[in-house]
Amino acid sequence: MQPETRYAKSGEVHIAYQVVGEGPTDLLLVPGFFTHVDHQWEEPSFARFLRRLASFSRLILFDVRGTGLSDRAPELPALERWNPRRLRSSDSPRAVRWP
Repeated sequence: MQPETRYAKSGEVHIAYQVVGEGPTDLLLVPGFFTHVDHQWEEPSFARFLRRLASFSRLILFDVRGTGLSDRAPELPALERWNPRRLRSSDSPRAVRWP
């Protein structure tokens, strides 16, 4: 079963993300250059890989801005802003954060 896709605001754009699993540890899967969170589940071997990760963690998947279901940026962000630490969701019970 494919998880629900949600959106977190990052500046002026919305970032598509999914949260799968209820394990005690948050595991952020950093995507490659091109991603689409919904289509990842259509490839059986990759879907098995994602389910396995979610079996022991709270797996967080996301589309980088400008790819997949995330909004296109009005302009390219500065390198220091293109950082997964900026991904947060007020809709999520636990925000994505690093120390």
